[in-house]
Amino acid sequence: MFGLGLPEILLILVVVLLIFGAAKLPEIGRSLGRALSEFKKGTQELTEDNKTAK
Repeated sequence: MFGLGLPEILLILVVVLLIFGAAKLPEIGRSLGRALSEFKKGTQELTEDNKTAK
Protein backbone atom coordinates (compact mmCIF):
# COMPACT_ATOMS: atom_id res chain seq x y z
CA MET A 1 0.00 0.00 0.00
CA PHE A 2 1.90 3.02 -1.34
CA GLY A 3 5.16 1.47 -0.16
CA LEU A 4 4.24 1.96 3.50
CA GLY A 5 4.87 -0.77 5.99
CA LEU A 6 3.09 -1.46 9.24
CA PRO A 7 5.45 0.70 11.37
CA GLU A 8 4.91 3.72 9.13
CA ILE A 9 1.12 3.31 9.14
CA LEU A 10 1.09 2.98 12.93
CA LEU A 11 3.20 6.12 13.26
CA ILE A 12 0.80 8.04 11.02
CA LEU A 13 -2.18 6.81 13.06
CA VAL A 14 -0.54 7.88 16.32
CA VAL A 15 0.22 11.34 14.93
CA VAL A 16 -3.38 11.69 13.70
CA LEU A 17 -4.63 10.61 17.13
CA LEU A 18 -2.45 13.22 18.83
CA ILE A 19 -3.52 15.99 16.46
CA PHE A 20 -7.26 15.37 16.30
CA GLY A 21 -7.95 13.49 19.51
CA ALA A 22 -9.88 10.31 20.09
CA ALA A 23 -13.30 11.95 19.82
CA LYS A 24 -12.75 13.09 16.22
CA LEU A 25 -11.36 9.79 14.87
CA PRO A 26 -14.73 8.10 14.16
CA GLU A 27 -15.94 11.19 12.33
CA ILE A 28 -12.75 11.31 10.25
CA GLY A 29 -13.05 7.61 9.47
CA ARG A 30 -16.65 8.00 8.31
CA SER A 31 -15.69 10.93 6.10
CA LEU A 32 -12.85 9.00 4.52
CA GLY A 33 -15.09 5.98 3.98
CA ARG A 34 -17.75 8.08 2.29
CA ALA A 35 -15.16 9.77 0.09
CA LEU A 36 -13.67 6.44 -0.97
CA SER A 37 -17.07 4.95 -1.74
CA GLU A 38 -18.04 7.99 -3.83
CA PHE A 39 -14.75 7.77 -5.71
CA LYS A 40 -15.27 4.05 -6.31
CA LYS A 41 -18.82 4.64 -7.54
CA GLY A 42 -17.61 7.40 -9.87
CA THR A 43 -14.89 5.24 -11.39
CA GLN A 44 -17.35 2.37 -11.90
CA GLU A 45 -19.77 4.69 -13.70
CA LEU A 46 -16.94 5.99 -15.85
CA THR A 47 -15.84 2.50 -16.88
CA GLU A 48 -19.47 1.53 -17.63
CA ASP A 49 -19.82 4.62 -19.82
CA ASN A 50 -16.61 3.67 -21.67
CA LYS A 51 -17.89 0.15 -22.28
CA THR A 52 -21.23 1.35 -23.68
CA ALA A 53 -19.56 4.01 -25.85
CA LYS A 54 -17.46 1.45 -27.75
